[in-house]
Amino acid sequence: MIVKCLREKINEHENFIVQVLPQWPKKLVFDSKSYYFMKQFLLFIFLFVSIPLLSSAQNLSAKEIVKKAEEKMQGEKSSYSVMTIQIVRPTWTRTISIKAWTLGKDYALSLITSPAAEKGKSFLKRQKEMWSWDPTISRMIKMPPSMLSEGWMGSDFTNDDMLNSTSLANDFNQKILGEEIFEQFKCFKIEMIPIENSAVVWGKIILWVSENDFLQLKTEYYDDDLILVKTELAHDIKIMDNRKIPTRFEIIPAETKGNKTIVIINDIKFNIDIKESFFAQQNMKNVR
Repeated sequence: MIVKCLREKINEHENFIVQVLPQWPKKLVFDSKSYYFMKQFLLFIFLFVSIPLLSSAQNLSAKEIVKKAEEKMQGEKSSYSVMTIQIVRPTWTRTISIKAWTLGKDYALSLITSPAAEKGKSFLKRQKEMWSWDPTISRMIKMPPSMLSEGWMGSDFTNDDMLNSTSLANDFNQKILGEEIFEQFKCFKIEMIPIENSAVVWGKIILWVSENDFLQLKTEYYDDDLILVKTELAHDIKIMDNRKIPTRFEIIPAETKGNKTIVIINDIKFNIDIKESFFAQQNMKNVR
């Protein structure tokens, strides 16, 4: 297993090195022999670092893999992000821009910054309570748990997705079903069934998490009757705030042809300094 993974690592990093070497300073001129030895040396460095990572990944439990994937996108402690959300329908497309702050799984605040008609609307999760603020009517609404499964602002995102109210690591029992290739990435395929009495809106979730970087690349969401409701696909992997993450997500409903929601991460900061007091109802009205 380790040898097979190393072969994949070699192919992955060799393509990277071939791209990087010509970009080195022009003062460093390589003849063909020097180029070959430099490439082999860099491959050795990559593999030397990769061997312990590959070994540890194979020994992780399903819960540990899911936790790493969650922390990769949300930060180990907190995060701040700027996103563009495109709601795509067969005859129209709508674009919403938002800012979002999180602190662990208990606190989240999202603010719509455009379009003008929606600007200033905000959504708050504070432990088990969730609220929405609409400045056009100066109204604060407490959101009941039944609203978690409803579409956020008419998108294929749910309120549960937007406020990060469900913890994949803590609210589900996880089981590794096997390994699969998804878009050239070798992935753990993980089944997740809700823990009894947990406040989640899904009957089952299946994840595809890359073995090398713990990227959540594909997610299938099923209802209580175990019928597929939607699929989320992750693309455009980039380095943002010094970590490798997908920056474009597509949420595709299973039964509504031509509908999808695209989420693009424009900027993200992990483990920012933010206090619980930031996530207050009063701040929903004032945050910018």
